[in-house]
Amino acid sequence: MIDLTLGEIAGIVGGRLVGGDPSTAVTGTVEFDSRRLTPGGLFLALPGERVDGHDFVARALDAGAAGALVAHEVDGVGGAQIVVPAVDRRETNAMALAADTDGSGAAVLTALGALARASVDRLVADHGLVVVGVTGSSGKTSTKDLIGAVLSAAGTVVAPPGSFNNEIGHPWTALRADEDTDFLVLELSARAPGNIRELAALAPPRVGVVLNVGTAHLGEFGSREVIAATKGELVEALPDAAHGGVAVLNADDDRVAAMAGRTSAEVVTVGLGGSADVRAERVRLDDEVRASFTLVTPRGEAEVALRVHGEHQVGNALSAAAVGLACGMDVERIAAALGTAEAASERRMDVRVTADGITVINDSYNANPDSMRAALKSLAVMARSGGGRPRRTWAVLGEMAELGEDAVIEHDLIGRFLVRLDVSQLVVVGLGRPQRAMFQGAIQEGSWGSEAEHVATAEEAVEILDSRLEPGDIVLVKASAAVGLWSVAERVLAARGEEK
Repeated sequence: MIDLTLGEIAGIVGGRLVGGDPSTAVTGTVEFDSRRLTPGGLFLALPGERVDGHDFVARALDAGAAGALVAHEVDGVGGAQIVVPAVDRRETNAMALAADTDGSGAAVLTALGALARASVDRLVADHGLVVVGVTGSSGKTSTKDLIGAVLSAAGTVVAPPGSFNNEIGHPWTALRADEDTDFLVLELSARAPGNIRELAALAPPRVGVVLNVGTAHLGEFGSREVIAATKGELVEALPDAAHGGVAVLNADDDRVAAMAGRTSAEVVTVGLGGSADVRAERVRLDDEVRASFTLVTPRGEAEVALRVHGEHQVGNALSAAAVGLACGMDVERIAAALGTAEAASERRMDVRVTADGITVINDSYNANPDSMRAALKSLAVMARSGGGRPRRTWAVLGEMAELGEDAVIEHDLIGRFLVRLDVSQLVVVGLGRPQRAMFQGAIQEGSWGSEAEHVATAEEAVEILDSRLEPGDIVLVKASAAVGLWSVAERVLAARGEEK
């Protein structure tokens, strides 16, 4: 965060400083977890599902925090508190405030947003900070990681860990930027119309990337048209071309390409088609489904060899390349950075090999129909690589959440899809209607018998794998995050050890 005093912070958020010196400088990080505070930091008293941050104000101040942002003054505390103005909880639809019963969370979160905006505005004006925003139904985190890798070759980058892209993670990440930061890369997620507009207002982007409009969170939005309208809020938030605004749009997705009419920023298209401004030609995949291609741009061409897994990463890499170009990088430098980028966020196409030769693909952080198909395609390609006999493949799959009334049909389609890809073995985890539909879809699509298993728990899935896996097998583990299916991948690796 930029250098600010308690008095300045109180002024920015419209709060009242209690028990502290206005001239005290905040020199540490801004945290909502008192265990992560550094001396001189600022504590956020946010309510959670199990605990209320106000109960930890004393601990935070005792640990050396310069002060705390609170919705109400905490009695008996020796230290500075900034009491923020009350906010009507009904005025925000923030999913992060599900546990906020009295509006205290909304008040602190609103203050956090105001502080983030003030910090970013000053860094942009005084230090030339470039803010990059990324949204889409799938691929946000992988693309954010690739953008971070590319821009790191040109300067200092701040980006969120993993998928910390909600109303808390967005301003929290923005406040990680300081006077030495050149690029701030942010993910923007949404559960309702207006969410992306609100996030963009906290840290206005100069470069915006829209990856795709898919079926993730379809149950909450109701239709792809509403999803497209919401994702397009990002390009509407960009400055015009004369002020450096750049919209990076996926030309291979018609709904995304149509967003060009919703912005006055410069539009740069990416894709595999010949008309895209930034495109990939001569795409090849190696035995581990890592893509190589010729990066073609208006400023020249370069060869790229990705280290991340999955053919779908080509599109993500093109978006990262377009951002690099928008930030003044040359094509060769971009290609080199893409070639060294690793998967920075865990449980996303994380490919490991056990000591006895079993390949485990842990893609269990999240799942929607589009990302599930991409992962299954990667599994199928990997099975056929090497030129020999196809390797046996396992798909250990759980629920794709938040699909609403389309959940049953979408899971049924995935079951049928994996049979058409010749996946050898299916293990469906969970006894809900969507999981049953996936299992039945696979059974009905193919002449399957022992090739499909339907179990209640991850523990049962592990038992099946332990007894039946053989050297050379490939296992894909994927489901929505709430399922917690990563335990399957981690236990297989732990039991067999990893290849040295």
